Amino acid sequence: MAGPEIALEPRPAGVGVLIVRNPASGADVLRSDPAPLIAERLPEAVVHELAEGEALDDVVAAALEGSAPPDVLGVVGGDGSVARMAHLARRHGLPLLVLPGGTFNHFARALGVDGVDAAIDALAAGTGLSVAAAEVSADDAEPLTVLNVVSLGTYPHVVAEREERINDLGKWVGGVVAASRALREAEPVVIARHGRRARVWSVFVSVGRNAPDQVATMQRQTIDDDVLDIRIHHARGPRARTLSSLAFGRMTAAALRGLRLMPPPTDVEQILVREIELQVRPAPGTPSVYVHDGELEEQPAEGYTLRVRAVPDALRVYAPHAGAS
Repeated sequence: MAGPEIALEPRPAGVGVLIVRNPASGADVLRSDPAPLIAERLPEAVVHELAEGEALDDVVAAALEGSAPPDVLGVVGGDGSVARMAHLARRHGLPLLVLPGGTFNHFARALGVDGVDAAIDALAAGTGLSVAAAEVSADDAEPLTVLNVVSLGTYPHVVAEREERINDLGKWVGGVVAASRALREAEPVVIARHGRRARVWSVFVSVGRNAPDQVATMQRQTIDDDVLDIRIHHARGPRARTLSSLAFGRMTAAALRGLRLMPPPTDVEQILVREIELQVRPAPGTPSVYVHDGELEEQPAEGYTLRVRAVPDALRVYAPHAGAS
């Protein structure tokens, strides 16, 4: 998965590093608190824990306007928090430090950062990668940075359902309940591209080329590949096949394939492009939403135009080099 290796400024004690932690990330996952490790290994870093309702953008803006503005932006959180900080790092031309603290940590795993220690090792050594990304926008909205995938259809419906239940049931149980309800109520979404219309269960737009045998390409497989790998699951089969839109691991996909719940290859259109524009019309009564890196974006009920484009060398990120111990 490694991309072009680059040299970044080594910061063994964390001087000039702002680290923002999102305590809500991965709340249902059993893991040790990274705060003591960060304090021990990066005593000179400025660490800020997001309060409820506090915006990451405001925290970074205040730090950059202060008397000692940071030279590195770091984040402890899941893919959504990392993508938001990556957007700010791009905006201000600063390198990014990813300290995995979410449920799946798709982007950190793609970087080869398997834990907080590995991220700090890379920061101390000054090793990094040049990373391709994507930008997504709906209608006239400002583009947002995407690190892994943009999706519409069944999976965003599940995320929307889960958000309604997460406070009462927690992320994992809420996710199971949301998936069950979303699959019972799944309706095809109508998309149009270049004048061609189609009814689809889902669309996944992955940053970089992805595994050829999957529909739900939730984790990127490359770091510097500046193309969009698009999977369009056409609504030609039974509703049960919408399960394939939730099978974002090879073992899960293999299990569904064994149960004959994965769509045949003829139902999944694959496109490699550097940018795409889709007109999206959700079914009446279903959520008008799309998801990027696990973050839900609500859209007008009557539909919207979704644009995604690949961005080469979008980001400099601290990460271990190939062969690093």
